[in-house]
Amino acid sequence: MTRHGKNCTAGAVYTYYEKRKDTAASGYGTQTIRLSKDAVKDFDCCCLSLQPCKDPVLTPDGYIYEKEAILEYILHQKKEMARQMKAYEKQKNEKKTEMEELNKAAKESQMKVFLDKEMSIISKPLNPFTRKSEEDSADTPQPGSSKPSGEKNKHLPSFWIPSLTPEAKSSVVKKPDKTVYCPMSGKPLKMKDLITVKFTPVDKKVDRVSLINRQDRYVCAVTRDMLGNCVPCAVLRPSGAVVTLECVERLIKKDMTDPITGDKLKERDIVVLQRGGTGFSGSGVQLQAKESRPVMQA
Repeated sequence: MTRHGKNCTAGAVYTYYEKRKDTAASGYGTQTIRLSKDAVKDFDCCCLSLQPCKDPVLTPDGYIYEKEAILEYILHQKKEMARQMKAYEKQKNEKKTEMEELNKAAKESQMKVFLDKEMSIISKPLNPFTRKSEEDSADTPQPGSSKPSGEKNKHLPSFWIPSLTPEAKSSVVKKPDKTVYCPMSGKPLKMKDLITVKFTPVDKKVDRVSLINRQDRYVCAVTRDMLGNCVPCAVLRPSGAVVTLECVERLIKKDMTDPITGDKLKERDIVVLQRGGTGFSGSGVQLQAKESRPVMQA
C-alpha cells in the first residue's frame, strides 16, 4: 500500500474532517459543538447558583433553587421595581407640572390677546383726503424697520450639544410591573408558593461535604432507588419527599396518600422535578452550542 501524507490534498473527495478543519481555521461559517454530560446541571443543583443545594426549595413548575439564592433574587427584583416606580412617579410629576405651566401660559396669552383687542377698539380719525391703500401701507411695517421678525425669534437647535440636537428626545419611563417572575419558567413567583424539598441521602452517616463529592448522592424516599438525571422524579408537597415517577404511578396514585406523613394528596400536590439532560440525544434537552460567524458569499 502507498503511504498517505499527513496533509494530503490530492483526494477527489472533500471529507467532513477537512471541512471542519478548514471552517475552524478560516473564521467563517457557523460552528456547532455537542455538549457533554459535564455541561448539564444535575437534578439537585440550584438553577441560579448551579451548585448542589443545601436548603432546596421547589417552585410549582418543578424548578429547584437554593432558598438563600431565590430569596435574594426576589428581594433584588422588588428593589429594582421600587427604583423604577420612583423614576416613573418622578416623570409623572414632571409631566403634570409641565402641563400646569403650559395651561397657565395659554391662559396668560389669551388674556393678553383679549386686552390688546380691548385697547384697540378706539377707532382712528379718518382723513377724507387720503386713500384707503395709503392708510394700509402706513400700518404695515417696512422691510428696513427694526422690528424683529418671527424667523429670528425661533430657537435654533445645537448640533454640538447632544441634549440639544434635533433628534435628542427624553427617554420615557414606562410603568413597571410589580410581579416577580421565575427566572426559568417566566411565570409569576411568590414566596408562599415555594415548596421545601427534603432529599433522602444514600447514607445518613456521611457528612454533607463527602456527600457532594459522590456522584450518587440521593435515593427515593420510598423505594430506595438511586436518583439522577436519568431517573424522572417528583416531589410530594405535604412532606417535601423526593420519589421516582415510577413509585408515584405504581404505589402513591393507588390511594393518593403521602407515604411519609399519611396526608391525602391531590394532583397538584405531586410536582414533577425538572432535571437536566444525560448527554444522550433522547434526553429531551438541547445539548448543542452554536457560534454564528461571518459567512462567505459567492
